This record gives sequence, structure tokens and C-alpha cells, in this order.
Amino acid sequence: MTYLLVGNYGVGNIGDEALREYFLQRFPQVTWRVVSAHPQKDEFQRFPCGVRSFISFGWMKTLRELKKSDGMVLGGGSLFTDVESRRACLLWWVQVFFAWALRKKVMLAFQGIGPFRTAMGERLARSAVRKADFISVRDPQSLERVQSWKLKSDVLESFDPVFALVDQQEMDLAAEKVLIVIPRENSGEPLLSALHKILQSGRFTRVHILLLQPDSLSEQKFSKSVQDDVQVESSVSEVRTLHDLSSGVAQGSLVLTQRFHGGVVALALGKELDVVPQEKHDKLDALSALLHSTPAHGRKERLQALVQKGEDALRSLL
Repeated sequence: MTYLLVGNYGVGNIGDEALREYFLQRFPQVTWRVVSAHPQKDEFQRFPCGVRSFISFGWMKTLRELKKSDGMVLGGGSLFTDVESRRACLLWWVQVFFAWALRKKVMLAFQGIGPFRTAMGERLARSAVRKADFISVRDPQSLERVQSWKLKSDVLESFDPVFALVDQQEMDLAAEKVLIVIPRENSGEPLLSALHKILQSGRFTRVHILLLQPDSLSEQKFSKSVQDDVQVESSVSEVRTLHDLSSGVAQGSLVLTQRFHGGVVALALGKELDVVPQEKHDKLDALSALLHSTPAHGRKERLQALVQKGEDALRSLL
């Protein structure tokens, strides 16, 4: 069986690349045709969402692969939301539309749906979801949002599958006094305020900053401002792989993050977690709600079971 695997791949985001790796590892029985923003060898261009991408005609190869395939899987991530980009919902709707027009199966797997700033973004997301043959979401808020649309298809609640890829790390006694901070490019006062509040407890003697986009000047600048501001020892590590992220998170006992997959790794490693959402109802807000609604005891096992549930359901349909 052959499926196109579609996601926000090829843009240098560790979380998205880990999602891609999850599907390649956990579904070896499927011949995947990976669709990427910047295709490498044996990968394919996204379907066009603008004049420049249309006239490149690189997407014609993708169209041929789709015609030969059994369908399309949109593999994880917060694709259908216009919080970070107003163009995002249109981009992913276009991918779904091509598969639907060719009467191919469409699977929306481990998705974060919403929130939406615009009515158009929500309409496009709703249209794409209605065209799907299978829908699994990674958080209760996405589940509630999709269920409110009163679709004919069932919606399955799961959790982000990167959780299942995290390798356990050896315990380090020195980690007890280390606070891990994971910023993003646009981090600012909310994260700094949360950091200072934690440091006031006197519990931590060191702050270790993990840069998930280490080539970003904005992220570098923010990390430097943190180091200049805090009154304890500080250090910075570049993170370019999921293994790097797991190793970095393992060095501390509490993780303060503005990146979703930083939180997912912290949960997988059983670390204390504090998240700073960018805005109300975003994916980090959903992660925060999960922390408050799920007892720490047994949380890891419950999340693992949710991932397995989503994986088993998708595998049975593929």
C-alpha cells in the first residue's frame, strides 16, 4: 500500500520532523511518499497554494504519485489553525482537496485543530475535516471543536505520537537543581515573568536554555537576554534532533516551555512541566489544560495508551 504523507515537513522544526519520523518508523508496512516544503531526495513538493508554487510545476510529480497511491495521510501537528499564519488553513485544505478530487482516502491523524482567528480559517478547516475518511486529534480541545461541527464521521481522541519516540534517559542527581527553559522565536515578557517566578523559590541554581531553532537570530537574542537577566548560572544548548531534545530535557527537573514538543518530551520523561501559551486556546494552552485535568500519577501511562489507541485505529484503516 502507498500513501502520501503530508505535514509541515522540511521547514526546520524539530517537532514536525519527529512526527515524520514517527510515521516512517511505526508504519513500515506502508510505502510512504513524503510531501515536503523543501523536498529532498525521494520527497515531493506540496500542491500549489500560490502563483509561484503553481508555475514551478514541481507539484505535477506529486499529482502523479497521488494518482498511483491509496490515499493521503496528514500526519500530526497543528496544521488547521490560523493563529501563527492566516495562510495555513488554505495551504492544508488545498492538499486535502487534491486527494478528495481524485477520490483518494484522506486520513487526518493526530491533529491539533484550531483555534481560529478568522471565519475563513475555520470554514476551510471544517471543509477539510468533512472530506476526511478518518480523524484523530491530539487534545480534548480539538476534539470538542470538531465535535461541535456535528460531522457524520467519528472523531478519535489520541495524543501527540512523538511521545512514543522519546528514549528514556539515565537519571542525573545534579538535574534536581536545574531549570530547563525552551523559548521560541517570538518569546518575550510572558516567558520571562514565568521564569522569574520559578526562580524566586530558590530551588534552582542553574538555568539551561534549549534552542530548537538555533539558527534563529531572534531565539539567540532572547536566550542572551535571559542569561544577562538571571542571577544564577546559565547555559545554552543547540537542539537539532529529537535525541538532542530528550538529552537536554533530561538535564533538569522542571521544564518551562513555549514549544509544544518540548512539553511532550518533558511528559514522556516524567519531568515537572510548566507551559506558557502564546494566546488563549492555542496548543500550549491545551497542553496546560491537560496538566491540570490529569493527575500526575499515571499520566504517562494514560498518554501512552492514547497514542497507542490512535496508532491502532489508523493502522487498521491503512
